[in-house]
Amino acid sequence: MFRPLSLFIGSRYTRAKRRNHFISFISLTSMIGLALGVLAMIVVLSVMNGFQKEMSSRILGMVPHATVSNSQALDDWQAVATAAQRHAQVLAAVPFAELDGMLSYKGAMQSIQVNGVDPQEETKVSIIGQHIVQGRLEDLKPGEFGVVLGEITARRFRLNVGDKLTLIIPEVSSAPGGITPRMQRLTVVGVFKVGAELDGSLALIHVADAASIQRLPDGRVQSVRLALKDLYQAPQVSTAIAAELGQGYQASDWTHTQGSLFSAMKMEKTMIGLLLLLIVAVAAFNIIATLIMVVADKGADIAILRTLGATPGQIMATFVVQGSIIGVIGTSLGAVFGVLAALNVSSLVGWLERVSGQHIFSSDVYFISNLPSDLQGSDVLMICCAALSLSFLATLYPSWRAAQIQPAEALRYE
Repeated sequence: MFRPLSLFIGSRYTRAKRRNHFISFISLTSMIGLALGVLAMIVVLSVMNGFQKEMSSRILGMVPHATVSNSQALDDWQAVATAAQRHAQVLAAVPFAELDGMLSYKGAMQSIQVNGVDPQEETKVSIIGQHIVQGRLEDLKPGEFGVVLGEITARRFRLNVGDKLTLIIPEVSSAPGGITPRMQRLTVVGVFKVGAELDGSLALIHVADAASIQRLPDGRVQSVRLALKDLYQAPQVSTAIAAELGQGYQASDWTHTQGSLFSAMKMEKTMIGLLLLLIVAVAAFNIIATLIMVVADKGADIAILRTLGATPGQIMATFVVQGSIIGVIGTSLGAVFGVLAALNVSSLVGWLERVSGQHIFSSDVYFISNLPSDLQGSDVLMICCAALSLSFLATLYPSWRAAQIQPAEALRYE
């Protein structure tokens, strides 16, 4: 079978046992270093994807994907919900209210965001029902001013179901200061734990009680909350719905409240990926040292090939092939073991915790109790392409040096 001269000789040089075992050792370490760099990048980026997915499902499962409101309170929220649900992206639309205030209990105070919800409808747009650890969401009854607190807030105030605390809401008035505090006594009817900062900053009350605190007439609500199929289309979808409803309607979405968090997570992933790429670059450029020593070791062979008619391009291609084979093998090994490690990293961490008896990831500190991993094919493809590209670039200079060897000079002392 016909094979190009450069491919034949380059592959032979890679397989052959060299007289200089140090060159073989450097070649092996370059291959291993490249594999470890690729493995590390795949595992770390998969874990970061897992963290981002976990935080997205928890935080964006609690906060509204989008809300539609009017300059005045909505007196027929069902009509707004029906109009919104005509859009293909809208899964559900429920009444919603939002208040900012302070919680007070035995002299201790804490800022809080209070959401007014309908307990019967809330599970259509939120994951709150899956994360109630004390009481029930259905215990929020209109007129009883019950509240469901986050686990961090309840632990901070040492509250249990049945305890009472005070909600302080600022209210515009004709007083000299322009704002006077309004106080409302609340009874704890439940505690939720989603494993995120919302456990210490969010509380839920009945939407009718929220309307009462806001001094809205009976039956009116502040806004309508939307759940979307693709939450990343929330800005476009909510804006389109508000425009269809007519003048005075306005839209808000999760990118206004949580967008900075997810932008920071995306930036963190990008920067860590670039830093880990330096590990791959160091391993790839070790190929330079390997090939330079091979060129010095094979100077006489190169000269003989040149005298037999090999062109400088063929000589250069020979060493490009040799270096590329090292890069391909190292990248392939790293990709295979990296994918296996990324798919099993959660089980591995769990095994280490059982063997050591220590919790590596405590839910009290990290909001999660395991190490999530989300392997994405695009990341694996990007990492492998980057590693192969760096490996190829690392072969160019030594290969060019080999092509510049003059036969007479190389064979003078042979």
